[in-house]
Amino acid sequence: MRFILPFIACFAAAVATSAAPADTTDGAVVGQENPPALSAFGFFEGNASNPSARLIPYQLRTPLFSDYAVKERFIYLPAQGIVSADANGKLIFPVGTALIKNFGYPAASGGLDVIETRVLLHKSQGWVALPYVWRADGKDADLRVGGTRVPVTFAHQGIKTPISYAVPNKNQCKQCHSSANDILPIGPVWQNMEFLKKGDQQRLLKMAPRLADLKPFARWDAQSSGSLEERAQEYLKVNCGHCHAPKGSASNSGLFLDGSARDPAAFGIGKRPVAAGRASGDLDFIIAPGEPDKSILVKRMESKDPGIAMPELGRSTVHTEGVDLLRQWIAAMPARSH
Repeated sequence: MRFILPFIACFAAAVATSAAPADTTDGAVVGQENPPALSAFGFFEGNASNPSARLIPYQLRTPLFSDYAVKERFIYLPAQGIVSADANGKLIFPVGTALIKNFGYPAASGGLDVIETRVLLHKSQGWVALPYVWRADGKDADLRVGGTRVPVTFAHQGIKTPISYAVPNKNQCKQCHSSANDILPIGPVWQNMEFLKKGDQQRLLKMAPRLADLKPFARWDAQSSGSLEERAQEYLKVNCGHCHAPKGSASNSGLFLDGSARDPAAFGIGKRPVAAGRASGDLDFIIAPGEPDKSILVKRMESKDPGIAMPELGRSTVHTEGVDLLRQWIAAMPARSH
């Protein structure tokens, strides 16, 4: 069984940004007031399909599942901004940074029909998470700190599925992005990132050559990228590890899927739930080796019942392909004698 242990060393990775002076975007990111309209930041030119040239686009090898939504990710760095990275490959951003993520579904006419844009703003007092919902004409997006729901019908594998798409409220953003009561980015880890413009990756490597020594994480849906175990554990880390971590919102469960687990029980293998109830379905173990049908983890990920489903936020459908991967992984484990 492979477990990813925490590193204790840190190293710096300087990233040079555009030589442009501080501008209105820098001011909007660090300002005390949160703009009511996304256009105030200048991240996009006219609409969501035209990102500013100052944004750094990237994608994740293993992304968080969100009802099959397509996501576009960008980094905005302030003028003369410097980025550092710890030995785990987690990027550490300067004040004035914005992490921007579009959520949407393929448009019938091509491109992406963006529903919302979530931003993480690094202000002097810490990170702030804000959701912006795009107007029907696609010309701007409005701040919705209370969240909202948008009726959406998307097609997956030829099947059209109507859902009530949930835009999270500000507190729900905190639930996933909190660590010891501080809001932090969770996605930008070097080994899980792929930069869409070659120059951005080369610039980072030039300033921090040691990043090149970090092996890319397995891609959950690519057999050639790693073993079944590596791909399953990476899937769980990305989809569950932000809450199931020593400082996450589900720390009292004793189930740690963020890569910090030091023994099989902490990863759920042969582990009994801390509390019995409807969510456990009268099953005994989070992961029952060799028996996916008897594993609470599988039961909860296959459920759409709000009182049972895991993850709790961000989905109203079941990620069939992800659950299939976990079923294969559990089935391959040597079954324990009872």
